[in-house]
Amino acid sequence: MNSIAADQSISIEKQRLYNFALYLSLFTIVYNIAEGLVSTIVGFSDESLTLFGFGVDSFIETVSGIGIAAMVFRIAQNPLSSKSPFEITALKVTGVSFYILSVGLVFMAVLSVIENKQPESTFWGVIISLVSIISMVFLIYYKRKVGTALDSKAMIADANCNVVCVYMSITLLASSFLYELFSIPYIDAAGALGLVYFSVVEGKECFEKAESLNGECGCGHD
Repeated sequence: MNSIAADQSISIEKQRLYNFALYLSLFTIVYNIAEGLVSTIVGFSDESLTLFGFGVDSFIETVSGIGIAAMVFRIAQNPLSSKSPFEITALKVTGVSFYILSVGLVFMAVLSVIENKQPESTFWGVIISLVSIISMVFLIYYKRKVGTALDSKAMIADANCNVVCVYMSITLLASSFLYELFSIPYIDAAGALGLVYFSVVEGKECFEKAESLNGECGCGHD
């Protein structure tokens, strides 16, 4: 009887952790949509290429977040289930989107330098980047905590993806702060090119994960 009660207790605790992981995934999706809307609208209005690119990246992250949420929901229902084609497709779509964003940002950065375009303001870039850093650190901490408790490599990998988001937020913060304070020419274009580097890294990782999922049998811990 004690063994059965212990098993039931472990099962309840695991379900609680899966539910929390799902809440974290849903929060990530909602946050990225909100961040994407605000960043693209304000970035376009203020002619800040780095902020605008950061916003587009947030929309791309939303697609990835939907795939992660689907994975968490699937594992919560059946830890031994196989990876779904939807999860693999979401990763590939995300990867392609990152590459397209990279090309677009390079083109726009070069164009802004040639035409000598400078942002009207980067104040909101500073604010949005700070909010993003705080939010991502929160998500990284709890995703790693839940992923470790469930021994889930996929959830820990998702947390590590948020680390790249922190780097992108720091890039936005640096370029926005330096321009707002010192009006350094072309620092906004340089910030956009910094985002390109991280976008290429994320795109590459998405395709690697898609290939990994496509080649492995189902396992709740992968």
